Amino acid sequence: MPLLFEDCTFRYSRRTPLVLTGLDLAFAPGHTVLLGPNGAGKSTALALGAGALRPGSGRVGLGRLSAGGSRDARAYRRKVSWLPQRPGFLPGLTAREHVAYIGWLKGMRERDAWTAAPAAIDRVGLADKLNDRIKTLSGGQQQRVAIAGALVHEAEVLLLDEPTVGLDPHQRRRFLDLLVSLRGAMHVIVSTHDIGDLDQAFDEVIVLESGRVRFQGPVPLFDSHAAPDCAPGRRLESAYASLLEAAE
Repeated sequence: MPLLFEDCTFRYSRRTPLVLTGLDLAFAPGHTVLLGPNGAGKSTALALGAGALRPGSGRVGLGRLSAGGSRDARAYRRKVSWLPQRPGFLPGLTAREHVAYIGWLKGMRERDAWTAAPAAIDRVGLADKLNDRIKTLSGGQQQRVAIAGALVHEAEVLLLDEPTVGLDPHQRRRFLDLLVSLRGAMHVIVSTHDIGDLDQAFDEVIVLESGRVRFQGPVPLFDSHAAPDCAPGRRLESAYASLLEAAE
């Protein structure tokens, strides 16, 4: 079931410029990567998709559920999981307590959230840190705990905003493997600046620039925008640069 934006406009205050301008966007099923320069509207779009922000006009929805609808809010939050770029933690909690708490906030029964937390933590490779306090973990480990919190309640759609920030190459490889393991289980939308390995983890690419969609399509079509003479292994970077140059 794809996430849908219909004619969405958003600004953070009356005195600030529009971040999104009449955004119409239907995400395809599967794994989507959301690319764009700083200020393109990627984080704003994900926050709207999570229901954390409301559009000034237009609608964000998942099937019949609306992200901004008060009647739908609880059901929508249960189906859509969001990991913001700077997740918050209660540092005195253990990894298990934090993940279980996130599950409870998403509508799980307390006992079910506590029982499900270890499996979510194991999926991000931190089973040995289950009972360690958040404040004792490294930045990369805390990021993985945050990802576990986004997984614990088995949402239909998973929104991840720059989830690989703070991860070393080995941890990033584990994250990409995790994305692959989620194929068929949930739809995943990832905002990132890191475009290496797109062809391994994602089905669709969307490029946002100045709050507008400049490209949407499968990874092979995105790759086709690369310069003919680009170096091997740099085709995705070249395609991204070409699309942004065409939007100017």
